[in-house]
Amino acid sequence: MTPAPPRSPDHLTLALPKGRILDEAISLLSRAGLPLSVPESSRALRHEFPGVTVLELRNQDVPVYVDLGVADAGIVGKDVLLESGRAVYEPVDLRFAACRLSLIREIGAEGPIHRVGTKYPRLAREALNARGIPAEVVKLSGNIELACLTGLADAVVDLVQTGGTLRANHLEEVDVIVHSTARLVVNRAALKLRRDRLRPLIENLRALVGQDGTAK
Repeated sequence: MTPAPPRSPDHLTLALPKGRILDEAISLLSRAGLPLSVPESSRALRHEFPGVTVLELRNQDVPVYVDLGVADAGIVGKDVLLESGRAVYEPVDLRFAACRLSLIREIGAEGPIHRVGTKYPRLAREALNARGIPAEVVKLSGNIELACLTGLADAVVDLVQTGGTLRANHLEEVDVIVHSTARLVVNRAALKLRRDRLRPLIENLRALVGQDGTAK
């Protein structure tokens, strides 16, 4: 494998997730001083701007690219960050894309939970263990709610925003596991190597979202 050429300390590479977070992330980063604008019609996965490269990734890949140093920083949901287990620096809660990761069952469901379907096996296992529920965790993708509706699982662990999908499918939240919002994450080595670019970005984002301290 040919190694990537070294990057200038003045150049930033950002990992941003496709989908619902991307547009708001681009807008916020632009207001924080980065010259970003990704056309809606573009199918490119890599975008070059003066002093900045943007990589469009699957949500779950953002912490990986940042942790391994391919990207200097990125924006990702707290739920995805926790599930990844990656040791990245998390300096700012950006306070958008709010949702919650919850334990969900059919309305009125009774009896023990033996099997749970989820896209978040790590967080699901931790939550079940903490609650003393010795259930099997099955990793799924797509419409997780179907696991309950078809009898594949007694419960699911999934993201909830408005709750409309749950109500439409006769499901309810039994317990909230994690409240999630979009977070700025930074590679720890890049924080030193690209300090002159990253520190002002962090401070500008904190000012924009009205936050003084480090995100938890």
